[in-house]
Amino acid sequence: VQLQASGGGVVQPGGSLTLSCAASGRIYSMSAMGWYRQAPGNQREMVANITSGGSTNYADSLKGRFTISRDNAKNMGYLQMNSLKPEDTAVYFCSADIRSRSFSFPTAYWGQGTQVTVSS
Repeated sequence: VQLQASGGGVVQPGGSLTLSCAASGRIYSMSAMGWYRQAPGNQREMVANITSGGSTNYADSLKGRFTISRDNAKNMGYLQMNSLKPEDTAVYFCSADIRSRSFSFPTAYWGQGTQVTVSS
C-alpha cells in the first residue's frame, strides 16, 4: 500500500490550493483519512480528518478556510485550502487507516509529504 500526496506549490497570501492524496496497492477498505502538516522547527500537527462516512474534524485554527473530502470509489482524499496565510507554509502529509484484507487489522499509512509555501 502506498499513499501519494500531491498538489503543493508556491501561492501568494490569500490564494488557494487543493492537495490530493492517492492510495494504491492492496486495499480492502480505508477508514479514516487525515491531513497533517509540519513547519520547520515545529511538531507535526493535525489539519483535518475524515471518516469513511464523511464525518470531518478540523484543527480549530483552520475551520472555515480548509475543507477535507474524499472519494471512496477512487481511494482518494483531498484538502481544499483557501485564504492561505504565510503561517500555513509547511510540508503537508496525508495519512489513512487501511485494511489490506478482510481479516487484517487497519494499518496507518503515510504519504511522503508535499510542500506548501505561502509567500508574496
